[in-house]
Amino acid sequence: MLTVRDIMRARERVSRHIVRTPLVQSDFLSDITGASVYLKLECLQRQNSFKIRGAMNKVLSLTPEERAKGVLAVSSGNHGAAVSYCAKLVGIAADVFVPEGTPGSKLEKIRRYGANLHIAGKTYDEAHAIAEGYLATTDRVYVDPASDETAVAGHGTAGLEMMEDVPVLDAVLVPVGGGGLITGISLAVKSIRPGVRVIGVQTEACPAMLAALRDKVFYKDYPSAPSICDAVVGGIGEIGYAYAPKCIDNVVTASEDAVREAMIELVRRDKVVAEPSGALGAAYLIENPDACRGMNVAVVISGGNVDFDFLRREMASYSEGKRTWGQPPI
Repeated sequence: MLTVRDIMRARERVSRHIVRTPLVQSDFLSDITGASVYLKLECLQRQNSFKIRGAMNKVLSLTPEERAKGVLAVSSGNHGAAVSYCAKLVGIAADVFVPEGTPGSKLEKIRRYGANLHIAGKTYDEAHAIAEGYLATTDRVYVDPASDETAVAGHGTAGLEMMEDVPVLDAVLVPVGGGGLITGISLAVKSIRPGVRVIGVQTEACPAMLAALRDKVFYKDYPSAPSICDAVVGGIGEIGYAYAPKCIDNVVTASEDAVREAMIELVRRDKVVAEPSGALGAAYLIENPDACRGMNVAVVISGGNVDFDFLRREMASYSEGKRTWGQPPI
């Protein structure tokens, strides 16, 4: 069983290679919710995503024999960039599979550090299936951010940092895709303050974890409506599902429109650049401003790898009056 001791060992292993990201108060979200809202800025992490925490812990844990085999990852972009970076750091080969439509900013980071990039499948789940077939023909070590305890322990290092910075947290909002991040963070924060409520946030377009807990079914694959939240679509991981009863107090959703609003308001009000999936916690609070009133709340901004052209178009549309804070959508 994964424990906080594994997370503490992970921190010792990866601390020289990652950034201790700040936990800063958001006046914008605090004002609209009546809570003290803090942002865990994983958008300022190396590669601008939390994924390097887990990838680094996994790669640094490989035996010499495993390093000689090289690694393989399936990703919507951020995990692939992290694996590519970590593989270069220790001098091993890497293959990264991503679906079609992966943002160019993420593809650029994967290529920059030398991984063999495979663009395969229209969705994450399709890319994952193709990669499994490829993996069967090689001896690569599979690096999974949501179904590998070593990677999940690495993600949990963010939780230790949050509790050290604000020990009186009442709730933590965490974007959920495969479930590795929320599992690691929850194990860390609940070991220090058991009463903290850990709430997963998903896009309405792909509520895989919400459906899995509701139906009591492990959805390795899950259909998604069109979504701007490319990093959290598809099925969930084995560890995320197995640990959910002890790690997740609730799973909620945010609309795609709220994600757009949160992404832009974070830039405008807090000067924080979040990719759509990284803005999910803020989006939930915008849609549900009374949900955490009077509480000390941490919102994990899980990544900042937003495509510039996409952000520019969204900001232009917003400024033209499609959505103005404090007024209903037109």
